[in-house]
Amino acid sequence: MIERYQRPAMASIWSLNGQYESWLEVELAVVRTQAEMGLIPRAEADEIIGKAAFDPARIAEIEAQVKHDVVAFVTDVEERVGPAARFFHYGLTSSDVLDTSLALRLGRASAIIREDLSALIAALSARALEHRDTPVIGRSHGIHAEPTTFGLKLAGFVAEFKRNLRRFEAAADDVAVGQISGPVGNYSSASLSPGLEARALASLGLRPTPISSQVIPRDIHAHYFQALALIATSAERLAVEIRLLARTEVGEVEEAFGKGQKGSSAMPHKKNPVLSENLTGLARVVRGLAQAAMDDVVLWHERDISHSSVERLIAPDATVLVDFMLSRLTGLVSGLVVKPERMLKNLNLTGGLYNSQEILLALCRSGLSRVEAYALVQSKAMAAASGQGDFKALLMADPQIADRLKPGELESIFGPHRFGRHAAGIFKRIGLT
Repeated sequence: MIERYQRPAMASIWSLNGQYESWLEVELAVVRTQAEMGLIPRAEADEIIGKAAFDPARIAEIEAQVKHDVVAFVTDVEERVGPAARFFHYGLTSSDVLDTSLALRLGRASAIIREDLSALIAALSARALEHRDTPVIGRSHGIHAEPTTFGLKLAGFVAEFKRNLRRFEAAADDVAVGQISGPVGNYSSASLSPGLEARALASLGLRPTPISSQVIPRDIHAHYFQALALIATSAERLAVEIRLLARTEVGEVEEAFGKGQKGSSAMPHKKNPVLSENLTGLARVVRGLAQAAMDDVVLWHERDISHSSVERLIAPDATVLVDFMLSRLTGLVSGLVVKPERMLKNLNLTGGLYNSQEILLALCRSGLSRVEAYALVQSKAMAAASGQGDFKALLMADPQIADRLKPGELESIFGPHRFGRHAAGIFKRIGLT
């Protein structure tokens, strides 16, 4: 991933040095466990643990000759340890190291993403509570529908990201599995066993995958990347909402604009929703990475390495991007400029056309059929929308309507007061109080 979209903590997990560190963690966990179980001499194990180290430059040099990265890594460590290294990588196959170290790094990435999600949920919750009763027109098909509140808009995203957090927790738990099971996953070496695997993995904070075929089944990883893609898609949905509300013709919100910031190289007046647009674009990338993870599920027989090259790209890129997106979105939400006065102005643009349903229901209560009531209200609404008069005045001037509504009933219907009356209860349902 290019540096533009990286944050340091997540990037370090996926650095080349971070990769080799995680490989060494797995190898040494096995060495310790094999020594504890009497499978290798304790003295040699201690020597391995004390001397084991790696040099990325030397590994690259060896790999250029042997054409195998794990062999190059093991060889580099062996050169540093000496004769005791005959018990390093003892009975293991490359996938034991690669798959288990991937689980370690995904676990560390997941911890960061959990924090990111929690921070975003907190920011959204604060802004939702701030604007719980701020009226705004609701839109369906992009057209004015009925009023709601801006807080309820944001509360919907609070609930969505809470769902994302639950889904991600489940996927992160599923992927927190390793394997120390040897070629084709059947513990054929005397130096391996299900018991040793469980002990070694527990020391790494992992558990064994119930069954492997030399590799951990990739549907587990596909689930994880799908969860990331859903998070990115939810971020895009919020970003698109902000972009739509920020249009000049709407102007209900605005991204924070820093001192010295420039919106356009040509037009000094521009204040563009660039953060939201950036999030929209990055979400497309994350969804594409999830598709690649789905393709990785299908391998030949017990295993091949067609998934390997893909995961070297998608594991860093997906987690790095989602971390970056969530951090950016949290800052965007916290700094979002909300314009209640413009919201109210837009709400009043149609002269109360948004009351059409309540008038329809009132006429139904008076005894009119729904078909008759709908036709009456629709005719006045269309006339008002085309500039033939004020909606309320047109309604009151029609005797079929005026005679059926109680005095003051039509007047009481107009106004946005009723549209947020259940906001507090809805907030409570999603844990916002």
